[in-house]
Amino acid sequence: MFTHVFLGAQDLEASRKFYDAALGALGHAPGAGAGSRYVYRTPTGTFGITTPINGEPATFGNGSTFGFAAKSQAEVDDFHAAGVSNGGVTCEDPPGLRTNPAFSYYIAYLRDPSGNKICAMCRS
Repeated sequence: MFTHVFLGAQDLEASRKFYDAALGALGHAPGAGAGSRYVYRTPTGTFGITTPINGEPATFGNGSTFGFAAKSQAEVDDFHAAGVSNGGVTCEDPPGLRTNPAFSYYIAYLRDPSGNKICAMCRS
C-alpha cells in the first residue's frame, strides 16, 4: 500500500543513531545519508527521517503511530531495548502480548528523539 514514509527529525544525527539501532535490531541496514535525510530501504518500501523541507521545526502527530514488522517477540524486545539505549523513550504499556477478538500480537512502543510514536510488532 505504501511506497515510503518519512518522519520529521529535530536533531537528525540523534534520530539517525536511534533508528540505526532500533531498526538494526529488526535486521535492517543503517540509514543512507542524503543531505538533510537518512533513508532505510527494504524490498517492500522505504522509511526515512528528515529535517522539514520548509525550515519549520519538526513536530510529531498526536494520535499517529508508525509500526515496523518484527519476526519474533525477541526481535520486538531487541528493538525496544536498542531504542531506549539510543535516545528513545518507552511509551504506552511495557512490551508484551496484546489480544483482541481478531488476533494476538506482541508489541513495543517508543517515542523517538523527536517525539514520533513508533512500534515494532509481530503477530502471534
